[in-house]
Amino acid sequence: MRQWTVDAFASGPFKGNPACVVEPFDAWPSDAWMQALAAENNQAETAYLLKTADPARFGLRWFTPALEAKLCGHATLAAAHVLFEELGSDVPLLTFDTLSGPLTVKRAGEGLEMDFPADPPRRIETPAGLAQALGVQPVEVWAGAYLIAVLENEAAVRAATPDLLALKGVGHEAGEGPGQTVVAALADAGKPYAVVSRFFAPGFGIPEDPTTGSAHCLLMPLFGDKLSAQQLKFHQAFPGRGGDLECESRGARILLRGRGVTVVESRLRVERA
Repeated sequence: MRQWTVDAFASGPFKGNPACVVEPFDAWPSDAWMQALAAENNQAETAYLLKTADPARFGLRWFTPALEAKLCGHATLAAAHVLFEELGSDVPLLTFDTLSGPLTVKRAGEGLEMDFPADPPRRIETPAGLAQALGVQPVEVWAGAYLIAVLENEAAVRAATPDLLALKGVGHEAGEGPGQTVVAALADAGKPYAVVSRFFAPGFGIPEDPTTGSAHCLLMPLFGDKLSAQQLKFHQAFPGRGGDLECESRGARILLRGRGVTVVESRLRVERA
């Protein structure tokens, strides 16, 4: 059984966010087996694919080292990259059946374009303990699936060093529960992107996620409204890596565009359970 590690939303190898993608199954392994392999891989997500009678349609599930995720952008891009680039799929559009409904991916220039549900956040009062956990006072706080703490500038986003244990207990206002917080700000003048962000997810067992597609389902509606823009470029500033996305609002949907780079091909020496 083969497995690939793909850097998603990456400008090159060792950038963006790595995800493991396992060769498509004829039937789902047990949840416990998939969770155990995800913990062994110890990447933000491991993606599992299920074959169907339609070569353009697959089941798709994502597991962090700690739990099954309801939505994951970078591992969806990684899964599509494997199907197109490693397994030779020649269909014009891939459809994935997921816990968040059908998601589609197609080629777009040198990268891929994903069609995801938009999650416009609502503005809330700063939750108790958030500023202390982040080590910085947010200018605004918004809630959707995750919390979004808007900071004063790009430097504040890049300098953030949150107390992850404290942050894990903050954010009950978010749909995915406490422990998932995006910090974001408008980019400095002259940068090739409009918005810079980081994503801390101790509630998912991920101290900091390098590049988070699902977070941009909130960030694009929020900053699209602030900047009166239908299309924006984003940079997620994980130290030492960094990931790049182009996002476009389409009403209730968000188009996410980025590249995948295969960095490892491996063979699992365990049987599925």
